[in-house]
Amino acid sequence: MMRSYNTKRSYLPDKFSVTHLFLATQIVIFLLMTLNGGSTNVLTLILFGAKFNPAIAQGEWWRLIAPMFIHIGFTHILVNSITLYYLGTQMESLYGSLRFALIYLLSGLMGNLMSFAFNDSISAGASTSLFGLFAAAIVLGRQFPYNSGIQQMARSFTMLIFLNFFFGFFSAAVDNFGHLGGALGGALAAVFIAMPRTAKSQNGLRLLFLVIYFVSAIFFAYTGFMRTGFALY
Repeated sequence: MMRSYNTKRSYLPDKFSVTHLFLATQIVIFLLMTLNGGSTNVLTLILFGAKFNPAIAQGEWWRLIAPMFIHIGFTHILVNSITLYYLGTQMESLYGSLRFALIYLLSGLMGNLMSFAFNDSISAGASTSLFGLFAAAIVLGRQFPYNSGIQQMARSFTMLIFLNFFFGFFSAAVDNFGHLGGALGGALAAVFIAMPRTAKSQNGLRLLFLVIYFVSAIFFAYTGFMRTGFALY
């Protein structure tokens, strides 16, 4: 019996994955940083877009997005990449690629804004967004109380997020405000982006959480600018 073999077989995933895109982006950036002085070099971190309050206060607002894809040292990117792969794959399958991407980015943005407001240190890392995904998973558990699989996932992430916050407060190297802001952004975004449309009354709740997100973002931006601006001038 003769068998045919497709020599044009594709080794790309059948479905586009935002998780893989984010993962590849942060790995490429890490390699470029390594070749440009190292990811723990302060000048390299600032050059590639780490959260640096004086630069943000002077108008470099893109530094509120870039830190999501920048990591400080090999252990940092290894842990965050493993977490992003497993957590991101699971959450993207539940939310869909577009909603997942929006929750990830809005979580990271809120985390970096809160860090800008209350943390003067240079910081970077995907953990602002990852904490947002943890929080989004918890919100998902509240939205689907009768789904045992989602409930188990929500309980696991609830324990994980509290353990991370607890141990984070004992380490000066951890950007706790970034993590807290990321969790806040993820929880809010999970409601106004992905709440099931089962009742018209929920549209009001969706709008409320959207307003809370923007008000929080403006407050953190204003606070960070005032604190850093006064220090600069």
